[in-house]
Amino acid sequence: MPIRIRLTLWYTFLLGAILIAFGTLLYAVLSYTLRDQVDRNLKDRAQQVGNQITNESRFLETGKVVLPDLNVFSSPAIFIQVINTKGKIVSATENVEKRRFPDNSEINATNHNGQAVYKTVMIDNTPIRVYSAPIIAGPPSQVVGAVQVGQSMKTIETTLQMMLLFLISGIVITLVIAALVGAFLAWTALRPIDKVTQTAARIVGAQDLKQRLPIPKTNDEISRLTRTINSMLERLDKFFQAQIRLSADVSHELRTPLTAIRGNVDLLRRGAANDPAELSEALGIIDGELDRMSRIVADLLLLSQADAGLSLRLEPVELDTVILEVYRQARVIANGIPMHLGHEDQAIVRGDPDRLKQLLINLMTNAIKHTPYDGSITLSLYRDKDWVRVTVTDTGRGIAPTALPHIFERFYQAQNSENQSGSGLGLSIAQWIAKAHSGQITVVSELGKGSTFTLWLPNILEKPNTKPVEVLATEDAY
Repeated sequence: MPIRIRLTLWYTFLLGAILIAFGTLLYAVLSYTLRDQVDRNLKDRAQQVGNQITNESRFLETGKVVLPDLNVFSSPAIFIQVINTKGKIVSATENVEKRRFPDNSEINATNHNGQAVYKTVMIDNTPIRVYSAPIIAGPPSQVVGAVQVGQSMKTIETTLQMMLLFLISGIVITLVIAALVGAFLAWTALRPIDKVTQTAARIVGAQDLKQRLPIPKTNDEISRLTRTINSMLERLDKFFQAQIRLSADVSHELRTPLTAIRGNVDLLRRGAANDPAELSEALGIIDGELDRMSRIVADLLLLSQADAGLSLRLEPVELDTVILEVYRQARVIANGIPMHLGHEDQAIVRGDPDRLKQLLINLMTNAIKHTPYDGSITLSLYRDKDWVRVTVTDTGRGIAPTALPHIFERFYQAQNSENQSGSGLGLSIAQWIAKAHSGQITVVSELGKGSTFTLWLPNILEKPNTKPVEVLATEDAY
């Protein structure tokens, strides 16, 4: 069932319940008020007649009673009669005529006990409300009769019936109008959701994540939902674009070594294998390109594992020892570029020693690629109160301000870079390892003067438990 229909039904049902409860209460109050007013009016008339009889009547030995004129106390709607202890009418108003109140043994018995009583009786199919009060005279005080005052309830019953009809018809009409208005309001309120659904269907059908949903100007829940969906679409678009770029970059990076390998294989087939020098050169090129492909595949595998959630075994690591190992290994691959070991503190961090070493090697390799032979590279370790900082400073060409926000993206290489031999994955892997260790890498660079990459890791102030701890590095970590 559509939401607009459910909302309309719920709205109509709730309003109907409220109107029915209100109508029932109104009818009950009105009925009680009208009937109570009649009862009080009858009681007042009966008391007036009873007081007059008590003060002025004379009861004779023959049993005859001299009564005041009862017509004085009556009205067109009020009927009064006086009966003796045997239930016979002693006196009555003119409007009673022959339609006397029926002799009721229950009323007579109650009056004989000195108590008044209300009773509704039927006379000619007309409901008459009767109040019967005993007449007590003496001495000695005794019940000598009863005053019975009646009033037709036909007018009140008609009024209540009209009120009931008015309430029922009013509730029905109100509910019909409320259902129509509720359906219109529900359609109006949910119309933006229909637009969102239609636009989303077009986006899915066209497979174009660059489209965005129209944002209503109401600034309500629907507009916030639309903004959230647009943000999600933007993130999905960026993700798919990144996947497309990744596929293109992987194809490009692997095509170059494959082309070189295929070319050298063709040379060998055309007779270069018979020349030891050409054979050695071709095999050396093939071996180098295979190494490059292996590194690219290994880096891609590592990043894929990071995307899926790679488990790292974190344990206390003496970072100064790792720094010395990285320094020695970097000197081997420096190709004559001066390497310096700068400030060195002793520091212990919680991490994976192999991954931390890989991170620093990637930073050193990046510095070596972009530093000329007359430059220098400095590796330093600083221990602060809360953080441990490892800096890699080079005096190379520097990084352009427009390239700084992208250097940690996969396969990114600056357009003005003179050395395009890398795969563009080293810094991305380094940043992921840093964030997997609850740290990060920051960069400060100036064109023509060099760059400084700083690795920030949490400092262990007290020597922790040496038992390794499993930490899951997910995609959110980088």
